[in-house]
Amino acid sequence: MDLTTITYLIVGLTFALYIGIAIAARAGTTSEFYVAGKGVNPILNGMATAADWMSAASFISLAGLIAFNGYDASAYLMGWTGGYVLLALLLAPYLRKFGKFTVPEFIGDRFYSKAARIIAVICLIVASITYVIGQMKGVGVAFSRFLDVGYDTGLFVGMFIVFFYAVLGGMKGITYTQIAQYVVLIFAYTVPAVFISLQITDNPLPQLGLGSSVADGTPLLAKLDQVLVEIGFAEYTIQEGSTLNMMALTLSLMIGTAGLPHVIVRFFTVPKVKDARSSAGWALVFIAILYTTAPAVGAMSFFNLINTIQPGETGQTESNLVYEERPEWFKKWETTGLLQFEDKNGDGRVQYYNDKNADFAETAKEYGWNGNELVKVDRDIMVLANPEIANLPNWVVALVVAGGLAAALSTAAGLLLAISSSISHDLLKGVFRPGISEKNELRAARVSMGVAILIAGYLGMNPPGFAAQVVALAFGLAASSIFPALMMGIFNKRMNSQGAIVGMLVGLLSTLIYIFVFKGWFFVPGTNTLPNTPDNWLFGIQPEAFGAVGALLNFGSAWLVSKVTAPPPAHIQALVEDIRVPRGAGAGSGH
Repeated sequence: MDLTTITYLIVGLTFALYIGIAIAARAGTTSEFYVAGKGVNPILNGMATAADWMSAASFISLAGLIAFNGYDASAYLMGWTGGYVLLALLLAPYLRKFGKFTVPEFIGDRFYSKAARIIAVICLIVASITYVIGQMKGVGVAFSRFLDVGYDTGLFVGMFIVFFYAVLGGMKGITYTQIAQYVVLIFAYTVPAVFISLQITDNPLPQLGLGSSVADGTPLLAKLDQVLVEIGFAEYTIQEGSTLNMMALTLSLMIGTAGLPHVIVRFFTVPKVKDARSSAGWALVFIAILYTTAPAVGAMSFFNLINTIQPGETGQTESNLVYEERPEWFKKWETTGLLQFEDKNGDGRVQYYNDKNADFAETAKEYGWNGNELVKVDRDIMVLANPEIANLPNWVVALVVAGGLAAALSTAAGLLLAISSSISHDLLKGVFRPGISEKNELRAARVSMGVAILIAGYLGMNPPGFAAQVVALAFGLAASSIFPALMMGIFNKRMNSQGAIVGMLVGLLSTLIYIFVFKGWFFVPGTNTLPNTPDNWLFGIQPEAFGAVGALLNFGSAWLVSKVTAPPPAHIQALVEDIRVPRGAGAGSGH
């Protein structure tokens, strides 16, 4: 059976499963739509949480990030997984005990202010929309390869699928759909990794294969270092960026993880506070399966790519790859526009090297090369292209496509639900129309979700980077705005509404401005924009890492304002004390 037929069959079966679950688990009440009726088993909730959290950035983009950034990409591994531990220990149990539907609802009640609730909704929407752009990028990449169409067409198809099952099922449908999607994505991620690890290192465990040797007896990472240096790139295993920037990025991703509303809301779906802790533990186990495999997938996928295109052995003057004889996977990805070749010296062969390295560029000229001819290699294609590059069986290639779609769709659905609930429950019911009926609130939630899908899809057509990069920006926004408010709301009973509001605004705006300036969206007098380079960044901190600085500004400004304004009412201070006392679910708010 040919690849196209197998891909349609496997992807079609998985989609039929997702849509069937969405129809069977259709939400009929606001409780089911927002928190699945608070009746989800902790183990199943842990699996759904893992799928919700392991987005296109994890499945599609993380390994590509590791492939092209090597050691420096370890910040993403440490930040995203470490943040989950913070979430499990410092936030999830207390928020579940408070017994509300949404993060803005907690902030509004804890800081006894509708204004605080509205600001929290704004922070949530900004972070979630940014995050969902990254998911839409992953959806577009996966569908464009699956359907052999352009990226934009693939994105439109993905938007329709997300709209159907997310709007129909709400949290109840999304939860059980995400359980199925976790099974699909983890199977799709690990099976090819086992095949490729065996192929390159003779070791079936990718985690061990990363430290094993290739056919000539050289350790895989040492061989990768050698091959990259030969074509002008830095060694794979050394740190290139500054230590301060790496620490800031790790911290931003870590506290951003602990402040993500679409993940936090998953802990409102379990029956008891104890179950929230258990869910977090199980989610970490399920997440670890993919995250311990990703470094091996990144290294091996890049090794395979380089070996396909690397210079030949005759004095390094010829490429191994003649363009007219390029393999089928190369042609397929060219169709999507995510891989592009330009024959700069007219020799009909593909040259791939670092033409930004001045020393090597001189050597390349001696070979008759005229610049890197792979003018575009989107990092997000690495995981999906890797099985094809390695000539794995067609069913494995199709499985990876299904897994990539599962990862992107699961998180997109969770984010869209967080956005819709913040608009319908927090803004409409909580502020502007308190007397709205449950039926109309549910309708408003579905309409707002549909609008959010359209906005995210539009922005996803021109994303500000590859999937993991866009997601890192979202984590920074959550880190600088939502996380400090939650932490101070739980652990600082002296924090008042004025301090929380000022802190959220300072954190959000400082991070947004920094991102917009260095991503080229603000015009700077005299220079148009500031180039997004380490020389221009504040203390060398990249935009994706600035959330850590924004969080410090949030904490600092909130503390100062709270010191010079009146303390919270006595009943609010008592509520904060109660949240931290293990009296059972909902004791902190009387639920």
